Amino acid sequence: MKLGVFLPNGQNGYIVSNSSPQYIPTYQHCLDITKECERIGLDFILSMIKYRGFGGTSGYWDSCLDSITLACGLAAETSTIELYATVPVLGIHPAVAARQIATFNDISKGRAGVNIVTGWNRPEYQQMGLWPGDDYHDRRYAYTEEYIKVMRALWREGRTTFDGEFFHLEDCTCYPMPGREIPIVCAGQSPRGQVFTAHHAEFNFVFGGREKLRRIAQPVIEESRKVGRNVGTLALVTVIAEETDALALEKAQAIVRGADQEALSNIARSASMDTNPDGTSKHFLDGLSAPIEEGNLAFMGFPVLHGSYEKVADLIATLERDTGIGGMLMTFIDFVPDIQRFGEKVLPLVRDKYAAIVKAA
Repeated sequence: MKLGVFLPNGQNGYIVSNSSPQYIPTYQHCLDITKECERIGLDFILSMIKYRGFGGTSGYWDSCLDSITLACGLAAETSTIELYATVPVLGIHPAVAARQIATFNDISKGRAGVNIVTGWNRPEYQQMGLWPGDDYHDRRYAYTEEYIKVMRALWREGRTTFDGEFFHLEDCTCYPMPGREIPIVCAGQSPRGQVFTAHHAEFNFVFGGREKLRRIAQPVIEESRKVGRNVGTLALVTVIAEETDALALEKAQAIVRGADQEALSNIARSASMDTNPDGTSKHFLDGLSAPIEEGNLAFMGFPVLHGSYEKVADLIATLERDTGIGGMLMTFIDFVPDIQRFGEKVLPLVRDKYAAIVKAA
């Protein structure tokens, strides 16, 4: 099972609360986190991109480091961990993105991956004149399919002529080629998103408790096999591990009590503009009242795995067996010390428990 960390390169990370650490993102903070992830033996890190935050008293995501530039810097300072940069399809032309990612792959010596974002947040792109129109929510997967085809053609062949509905390229070149298949991940929460990810990505990352993860993971596996692929699912979670269950629960509840209500309202308002049913936006809206274990919006809709070190290790180790997912993309409250403690107190237990589960299977 792959384990990775979602870097907090947006302001205040993935907690929409005044009761959590408040910070402007920096390269040094992200580098410290990435080096710690590499040191304890995690598989990958992933950074996001947000061009407009959600404000509120916490200034949630109002500051954000560019994902591709950040990933290149992190790649130069690390040696083994996989690194995923986010490419927003509405923000960067696919031929430009293909060259940026090929360069990133060279800097990382073949450790680069891509997180493709179709773009659900209209105000984020409207401010730059990049929102394609009212029907984009319904057409975004067709748009992104062409986008990925252009990128992969350039990575594989070094040049392409492409005449699609959205993109038109005439003998477009991108050298040097990366020399490897660059893995792509997407967030395919809705049924349409699941099918899209099964056809075009290597991993699908989603929000949801165990039952929801099970409902999403299996159809993606089945759909991908129909087209000769093997696509896994990564669960987005927040980890709160403490000496006791009570301490961990109190930390989680304190964050919900201190939730930035203005920022939450702004997130919900943007999410309500998305007409795509049962997707990420609906999960955000449901998160306004969801239990923390299912994805309360104070944790950006990420389900919280909370409890003692032993309990959290058990929750992680049994997740693949119970849901069929292939890994986890984790966030934390205070990243560097929390990841250090995770590596010392939780990860060895996870490995022992996971090995026992595999042996018993």
